[in-house]
Amino acid sequence: MFDSSAPIGIFDSGIGGMTVASAVTRLLPNENTIYFGDTAHLPYGDKSTASIQAYSIKICNMLLQQNCKLILIACNSASAAAFELVREYVGSKAKVLNVIDPVVDYIKEHYEGKTVGLIGTKQTVLSNVYKKKVDAINKNIHLKSLATPLLAPMIEEGFFDNNISESIIDSYLSDPSLEGIEALILGCTHYPLIKNQISKYYENDVEILDTSEIVAHSLRAWLEQHYLVNEKGTGKRQFYVSDYTLSFEQSTNIFFGQQIQLEHYPLWE
Repeated sequence: MFDSSAPIGIFDSGIGGMTVASAVTRLLPNENTIYFGDTAHLPYGDKSTASIQAYSIKICNMLLQQNCKLILIACNSASAAAFELVREYVGSKAKVLNVIDPVVDYIKEHYEGKTVGLIGTKQTVLSNVYKKKVDAINKNIHLKSLATPLLAPMIEEGFFDNNISESIIDSYLSDPSLEGIEALILGCTHYPLIKNQISKYYENDVEILDTSEIVAHSLRAWLEQHYLVNEKGTGKRQFYVSDYTLSFEQSTNIFFGQQIQLEHYPLWE
């Protein structure tokens, strides 16, 4: 049985998973969290499946050493490429969650018989993981997917809410493959950072599904179901990166509204 005060481990290739981590800490302020940004290998979206799996196992080893009760793969690319392997590897030592299943559950409840769009990295889109899961729920949901590989590195470099990002976003969203959608899944945890620009493009005619909020609520539901919500304390936050960068530290401070101390933890010595 897990200790409810044990931390939640959250990892991503870089800054994107911060959207999920921030949503989790807002929803569960008493939880102790450990965030790992694999900045040495970002972005995951153009890496091979084997590479992403190797990185994910290394990170999970570190999080298990910290006695995490739950590990959240806060990255769509890693969720698509490594979730099953990580879950098998971790076994009974911790619960492993991904960022894809909660979103599929959400559209199952709200979009039966409708057309839904998905934008994400090449790894996420080409894996077809969303389409397979959506088809499996048998709710007559038509999923239209588009790989948008420039968006994650653009956001990592701080290009959002400006003319450069607006031009790239508009170019992607005007692609004919997304015509006729009624909702759009932000299939990369970086993308909530450009949610307002995406909403602006659609003039609020398309519901933009902020996966960070959906995932955070799903995580809370799991903790409540298993009586593992931490009811005490104020929530300790720890942040690790595989390669220290000043821009990542600055972005982390913006996300959490306070000065954050990053600890360097190289995956390979």
